[in-house]
Amino acid sequence: MNLSRRKFLRGTGVALGLPWFESISSFGAEAVKNNTAPRRLAVCFTGNGVNPHHWGATQGLGGMEFMKSLSPLEPLKKHVSVFKGLWNPTTVEGEGGHYPKMNVLCGLKVKKTTTDVEVGTTMDQLIAAQTGKFTPIPSVVLGTERPSYSTDSGFTSIYSAYISWSTPTTPAPKEIFPQQAFDQLFDDGSKRKRDKSILDLVLQDAGALKPKLSQRDKQKLDEYLTSVREIEQRVELAEKISQAETGGAGWQPTVKVPTMARPGSGIPTSAEDHLRLMFDIMLLAFQMDRTRVATFMMNNDLSNMRFPSLDGISGGIHELSHHANDEHRLDMYQRVNQHQVKLWGEFLGKMQATNEGERTLLENSMIMLTSSLFDGNAHDSRQLPVVLAGGGGGTIQGGRLHDHSADPNRKLCRLHIALMDRMGLHVGHFGDAENALAI
Repeated sequence: MNLSRRKFLRGTGVALGLPWFESISSFGAEAVKNNTAPRRLAVCFTGNGVNPHHWGATQGLGGMEFMKSLSPLEPLKKHVSVFKGLWNPTTVEGEGGHYPKMNVLCGLKVKKTTTDVEVGTTMDQLIAAQTGKFTPIPSVVLGTERPSYSTDSGFTSIYSAYISWSTPTTPAPKEIFPQQAFDQLFDDGSKRKRDKSILDLVLQDAGALKPKLSQRDKQKLDEYLTSVREIEQRVELAEKISQAETGGAGWQPTVKVPTMARPGSGIPTSAEDHLRLMFDIMLLAFQMDRTRVATFMMNNDLSNMRFPSLDGISGGIHELSHHANDEHRLDMYQRVNQHQVKLWGEFLGKMQATNEGERTLLENSMIMLTSSLFDGNAHDSRQLPVVLAGGGGGTIQGGRLHDHSADPNRKLCRLHIALMDRMGLHVGHFGDAENALAI
């Protein structure tokens, strides 16, 4: 075969960024119609569970009171809701461990396999298909760690590296390099020209390759070309939009150009620096309305992420999660949990400081923090740590504890349906749930 795989795949990394123009109906119709800022959704994930002794909130005489792990969120309490007791029932079926729990955003059973992975299309990607009509990028999927390749108890470790799935069998590729994430989201127009030439080459390669493929491989190629065609259509649309006049009367983002420098190449050596940089990129993407949907794996499940800046902490997150109730190890695990919440809270604070007219960016958004386990030491997923920040465009009252521990229908997917509804995607059921949670 004359065409090498390396040559053929040269276009697979194409990611397009288009400017937001409120006067163009394809992107701005929603905003022009009601002249209000759009709603955004982000899901932030930390693997390996939490210290169950200090996670969550209680209901006191003065209202909700944060437990120790969530104490960094105190300045934003009125914008934060804490959920207790929500779970995905499918995670307790069959063998335990980490991998069967990695269905946080779809609730469907994780297929036991080392090859043909399958979970379920996740709620963020379903929402992105809806809101992507109005933004240059349908969704941004970020992370900090590469996937690992091993097997355990009949499962592939690939599951531990993804929470966002674009189809039941396809994890949404996540970007762990800050520079590439920045370039994907904040294009000045020159990148579109490069993308168009790359797409032309890819289609030429595909045309030459197709006669040499088996029927099954032709089907795979057709699936690939469908995604290429979607990118090509975005390039064509971008060229039309770039020639259009702007200046309508509808809502426009308050941030017009990137307010941060393009990150350097590679991955920051400090975990804190890496996390803060990715949070800032996600913040800017929302501020500029480049996308309205994001997922961010702050660390993979089974992660070895370390925080040497925390004095006295030794060991990676996964190692610390298996503390065996040793007091010293529990204290280290607790401090790491609390530090991760602090970093998340910094991101929320910057969102709250972004004025979008009637409300702030945080008040227009819904930002979830969760994990696939509650008690990491016991691999316990009979309830999950779930915190929701933001007001959903005035539809969510914060400062409340939602305790569903005694609710027989305490499925996490009910919360997903409620969030999907607020993002304009109205479904009768999702995952294993049939109705929305009241929030």
